[in-house]
Amino acid sequence: MTDALFLLDTEHDDVPVNSDAFIAGWKLTLPSSVRRHAVQAMRLKDGDELQLSDGRGLRIHAVLRDAQQGIAEVLRFGREPEPMVRLALVQALAKTGHDEQAIDTATQIGVDEVVPWQADRSIAKWKPGRTDRKWRQVLDAATEQSRRAWKPELDDCVTSKQVVAICRRACVHGDMVVVLHQDATKTWDQLEDAVAGLADRCLNDGRQRTVYVVVGPEGGISDAEVGSFTDAGAEACVLGGNILRASTAGPVALSLLARALGRFS
Repeated sequence: MTDALFLLDTEHDDVPVNSDAFIAGWKLTLPSSVRRHAVQAMRLKDGDELQLSDGRGLRIHAVLRDAQQGIAEVLRFGREPEPMVRLALVQALAKTGHDEQAIDTATQIGVDEVVPWQADRSIAKWKPGRTDRKWRQVLDAATEQSRRAWKPELDDCVTSKQVVAICRRACVHGDMVVVLHQDATKTWDQLEDAVAGLADRCLNDGRQRTVYVVVGPEGGISDAEVGSFTDAGAEACVLGGNILRASTAGPVALSLLARALGRFS
């Protein structure tokens, strides 16, 4: 079984996050929140191994030497690079926690950026200071559960007009925006060909790019929104004959994209 991973709060935890500061055999004191989670909740004990990460690529492998005092010894460490093709989920707010389910599963799959979207048909409303805290907790928990060294970035909540701006910027920077819509005519096979071409361009010029997946709320994306997004350069695509929930569509698309990009090997 893969050793449990715990995220460090780089703003408050008194642990260096520069990999140059670590050496094998170095002893560190786990932050109190990590110690409580590891020792009290997960019942780790002396001699058990664990991983620590800053959520920005740093992965520390350590072993508990004194569980009660939270003393761990560094075994090895490294910093993992970001993927050349980043995956972003523009998730419309949805009721009964379907949006949180979507970002939880998307994080486990490997999404690199999450953009909350107050769509025209969204019933749920974004509450600054409350909703964003809940979404961050979901991303943190899913990152630790999936043992990721990179935690997804959480952007500010956007309006439909701001999604149009994302589409326009994507055209300028060579990124791609995919709008999932049941009435679209473009098939997923056609889309994967375009994604493969984008990945080839990243390899050729060494420049990072992003594929955005736009998912609507329970009532779907309005025709006006789809029209404005595609007019701004987005690609509308249908996943298949079945209509998926707001909590499911994004993760399914991201899984297919991750496989096409070679992340599942």
